Amino acid sequence: MYGLLIVEDEPFVRNGIKKLVDFKSFNIDRIFDAANGQEAWDIFQKEDIDIVLTDINMPKMDGLTFAKLLKDHKPQTRVIFLTGYNMFDYALQAVKVGADDYLLKPFSKMDIEQMLAKTVAKLEEARKQDAIQQLVEDTPLSLIEQEVEEHLSDPSFSRDALAQALGFSPSYVSQLMKEQLGQSFQSYVLAQRIKKAKLLLLTTELKNYEIAQAVGFEDINYFCHRFKLEVGKTPRAFKKDQG
Repeated sequence: MYGLLIVEDEPFVRNGIKKLVDFKSFNIDRIFDAANGQEAWDIFQKEDIDIVLTDINMPKMDGLTFAKLLKDHKPQTRVIFLTGYNMFDYALQAVKVGADDYLLKPFSKMDIEQMLAKTVAKLEEARKQDAIQQLVEDTPLSLIEQEVEEHLSDPSFSRDALAQALGFSPSYVSQLMKEQLGQSFQSYVLAQRIKKAKLLLLTTELKNYEIAQAVGFEDINYFCHRFKLEVGKTPRAFKKDQG
């Protein structure tokens, strides 16, 4: 879900936007408004804001100054300028220095909704890419980790099989995993299987049963059960929430 801040010194425009749009349909559940850039900046520092719709010409602090402040503070925030034709050159200048788009006044309900749909889609894609990047950055490096990674799809893979592949005794493998990874064999393998399942959910269109097989689960129901225990939500809910 996302937070939206409307910054506009004309009350009828500000309130009109709030009344026109069904924000929940865009996964926007927190809506704030301000009459000028200074008031908006105060709100922005206190609340979790993802999208800003802001006028340019306002008292106390103009929209360009406010946009620069918020982009310096939280660059991933999406900023859309609301501007009249007489401020069009300012809007283009704003886009060049970090704003994401603009709407020309007078705008309609459809204009706002199309802009929000496009903006939310970009936010969801960014969230998905962040989740993928985080998973990729955790790629295993050690011999133990590499061997486990290569056998994640094998439901019969065991500590003894790992020990044999590395030329160590099973007890020594257990000791190494405790010392280097801080986990038992079973805990570590399960964590890696869940991590790979998350990555496959985000980067492929595989069915749940196909992902289950790819990460060493023979029973789809058990896979979904374990995934929910570890992640806090079902595979389908996880994929939906990440975009």
